[in-house]
Amino acid sequence: MQIVYNITDFFKKGHSRTIAAKRNVAGSFLIKIMSMLVSFIIVPITINYINPTQYGIWLTLTSMIGWVSLLDVGLTQGLRNKFAEAKAKGDDKLAKIFVSTTYFYISVLFISVWIVFIIVNSFLDWSTVINIPSILNNEVKMLASIIITYFCFQFIFQIVKTIIIADQKPAIASFIDLVGQIVSLLIIYILTLVTSGSLILLGLAIGVFPVLVLIGANLYFFSKEYKLYKPELKFVQKEYRNELMGLGLKFFVLQLAGMIQYSSSLFLIARYFDTTEVTSYNIAFKYFMTLQGIFLIFLGPLWSSSTDAYFKGDYKWIIEIVKKYLLILIPFVGAGMVMLLFANQFYDFWLGKNVVDISFEVSLYSYIFFALGMFASIFVNVINGIGALRVQFYSSIVTSIGFILLALFFITVLELPVWSIILASILSNVYGYLLAPIQLYKILVVRNTESVWFK
Repeated sequence: MQIVYNITDFFKKGHSRTIAAKRNVAGSFLIKIMSMLVSFIIVPITINYINPTQYGIWLTLTSMIGWVSLLDVGLTQGLRNKFAEAKAKGDDKLAKIFVSTTYFYISVLFISVWIVFIIVNSFLDWSTVINIPSILNNEVKMLASIIITYFCFQFIFQIVKTIIIADQKPAIASFIDLVGQIVSLLIIYILTLVTSGSLILLGLAIGVFPVLVLIGANLYFFSKEYKLYKPELKFVQKEYRNELMGLGLKFFVLQLAGMIQYSSSLFLIARYFDTTEVTSYNIAFKYFMTLQGIFLIFLGPLWSSSTDAYFKGDYKWIIEIVKKYLLILIPFVGAGMVMLLFANQFYDFWLGKNVVDISFEVSLYSYIFFALGMFASIFVNVINGIGALRVQFYSSIVTSIGFILLALFFITVLELPVWSIILASILSNVYGYLLAPIQLYKILVVRNTESVWFK
């Protein structure tokens, strides 16, 4: 009973913003554990349903087509900050305008992209684009149409998750994703029982059902908890689109930098090595990404709560919460080292012996990449919440160019293997773990509002 009392008391102590964060972290933790289990189960089932080469094709296509998400030019990320800011000021009408405007312009953008891609795809020769046998061209062409369809419509309907996260309830947004994952897992498992390996059926299973879950979430939340903010055409206002894009355009470039480092990595591997190497690279990334995934559970409420705290002038709270997150990071770095030591044993247990061949260097650099990424994410999330994006904006441009140049130099000149692409990502991504801590210190401690760090 004392333990129960202490746990209950823990979730009742502190600032209201801190209490909300604690509850969301606890909820997100349970959901994330389930989500990771589902994700780990899906990978071996999927590889066994098709094969490592086809799985590499699947990963390459999804990463390339994933670039269409950048066409929102940061509108959804702009919504996240603007919705939280409007709610913090008690302006529900303005929050509804931001929601309605985002839904309208995102829908117009992505339906247009979908139509254009379907037309262009009919003329593409995928065998020359991603280095696959020409006999697979028609199948890959059909798969690409499926992927672009669910990508575009998923992007429209997942705006509801942005609103939920902006309202400091990331656990609920994670639960929506979990439901979609579980449905996909069940469908893929059924496919393994009743059909032979098919990229087309795999694409339908992984894509269609999560979109249906998102549609259900929109219908539910806009008829219940967020009825006040339900998108309506009469609340769509062009001038607020520009306001969203003013902040969102910076987020767009930041998203672009992230996409370049992941999506073009898979493309470069498929182009200069082969699609089997794409699978190996992705498996190592998924393994160490679980560490970051758990850390991001704790980090989930930080962005929107920093927005709330900053616009209320509560700088002390932000400083204290950053210190706590740095302490939380320490055991994660240690756990990553243990994961690295037992990486090969885990790959064999997870996928079966000799299914994929992953070098120690790929695992090592993946660990370093995610360890530095976790450190950087603490500072970057706060800065994103504050909206001081200029330094990050220009740094991301340099990072993107630097990554491509380094990766090509390592591959074509030094003729280094696949792990060199991860090394290029680590060396080029200096903003997060070097400049971001300096910027946050300038904003919260020095407070020279005329400085470039505040822009």
